[in-house]
Amino acid sequence: MPIPYRAETVLIEGPDAMAFANAQFSSKVAALVPGRWQFSAWLDPQGRVRALFHLARIAEDRLLLLLRGGSAATMAEALRRFVFRSKLAVTAAALRTLTTGPALPTHAVLDEGDSLSLGCGTHRLQVTAAPGADDRWRLLQLHEGWPWLPEPALNDLLPPALSLQRLQAVVIDKGCYPGQEIVARLHYRGGHQKHLYSVELSQAAVSGDSLRLHGTDAGRLLDVVVTDARIEALAVLRDDAVAQAIDGRLNAFDNNLVMYLDTAWPA
Repeated sequence: MPIPYRAETVLIEGPDAMAFANAQFSSKVAALVPGRWQFSAWLDPQGRVRALFHLARIAEDRLLLLLRGGSAATMAEALRRFVFRSKLAVTAAALRTLTTGPALPTHAVLDEGDSLSLGCGTHRLQVTAAPGADDRWRLLQLHEGWPWLPEPALNDLLPPALSLQRLQAVVIDKGCYPGQEIVARLHYRGGHQKHLYSVELSQAAVSGDSLRLHGTDAGRLLDVVVTDARIEALAVLRDDAVAQAIDGRLNAFDNNLVMYLDTAWPA
């Protein structure tokens, strides 16, 4: 039986909620209308991803952040340091469970009282207090290249390594936000040496595992999903490590892991 994934959610509520979120987060928050969600991120001043999340506008002055990794309580506490005189409240919502629901158009938000659904096209991601767990969403979203950040990946990776511009979780054509100068520099000058891949693994591994090839850093595993047929994962890999692949196969990482490259996601 699958182990339920906890729904770590943060609420930002009040007249200044939208303005606050637009100033702090790297997506086009101002364009978000009630009943819709978008990918977004909170970066540190050096451009590293502190948090990646679904940002849902569930009312005119009420936002819900569903974190894709990390602690809601920790993030809420960190965000409150920047509230100053803004008229809003930032709270970590009670822990609930993530489960899979039927198809719902991507970016739609459906509030059903006892649960909240985020449309993901072929399925919906449901935040619910009901018991039980259906984690089919994990593999579906892995195939879409939607990263889930284990603890070791937080505060460590820059947006291009997670393909965040593709997801419109970071944008370059809005006002200032933490890390915006780094995002713009990487966009216009390029040169980032880590990218996101969908891969198949030869043996079991743990989300967050560091990857080493011939004694040097090669990247990190993000979400790892085991099925009856194979072991799939999203991985952030260094370009120089990928260059050593032969016919899409990276042989013998330092722990004897063999990796088969599937999809390369653009920065």
